Amino acid sequence: MSSMSGLAYFVGPEVPGPTVLLLHSWHGLNSASKRLADRLADEGFTVLAPDLLAGAQPATPAEAESTLAASDPNDLVAATLGGLGVLGRTDASPVRVVGVGMGGSLGLWLSVRRAAQVEAVVSFYGSQSIDFDGSKARYQLHLAGDDPWVNSDDAVFMAATIGLSDLAIESFTYPGTRPGFFEDGDFFDRDASELAWSRLVPFLRSESDP
Repeated sequence: MSSMSGLAYFVGPEVPGPTVLLLHSWHGLNSASKRLADRLADEGFTVLAPDLLAGAQPATPAEAESTLAASDPNDLVAATLGGLGVLGRTDASPVRVVGVGMGGSLGLWLSVRRAAQVEAVVSFYGSQSIDFDGSKARYQLHLAGDDPWVNSDDAVFMAATIGLSDLAIESFTYPGTRPGFFEDGDFFDRDASELAWSRLVPFLRSESDP
C-alpha cells in the first residue's frame, strides 16, 4: 500500500512491519526518494518519508545547496519532528531512521533530540558535530570516499563521538564514490549502492540489546 500527500509519502507492506522514517536528501522528496521508500516497504518495513523542502526538488547540487541555504531551519526541524510524530501514533515501538545527505544529518540530530523514540539511525553522507550523550540509538554510517562536505577528519570525529557515548556504531567508507552514490542520480555507483543495501537491511531488521 502507498499514499502520497503534499506533506509526505507513506508506503508499507500488507501486514505492517517495523516503522522507518525516511529523510530525503537536499534534492527533495523526488522519485529517487520514493523508490527507496518502496524498496524498504518491499523488505517488510512501514515507511514514512516527509517532504522536508515543501515541494522543492532541486535538480543539481548547486540548485540544492541554494535551496537549502534559503530554507528556514525551523521548517526542516518541524517537518522531521512531524514525521516522527506520525509514526509514533501508528506504532508504539521505537522508530528506525534512514537519512540521505541532509536527511542523514537530521536523522543523527533526531536520535539525540528524541532519544526515547529513535531506535536506530542509518546515515548516508550526513554528519553532525554534536554530543551524542543521551541517545539510545544504534548507528550505521555510509560515507563517500570523495566528499567535498564531509572530510575524513569530520567522519572520524563523528564516529569517535558516538563511540565515546557507548553507542553501537558501524561506519563504512566507499572508496572512489561521491555523495549520491546510493540513490539514483549523477553520482550513482551500482556496486557501492548494492553493497550498502546489503548492510542496511539486516541492520534495520536487527534489534537493540535490552
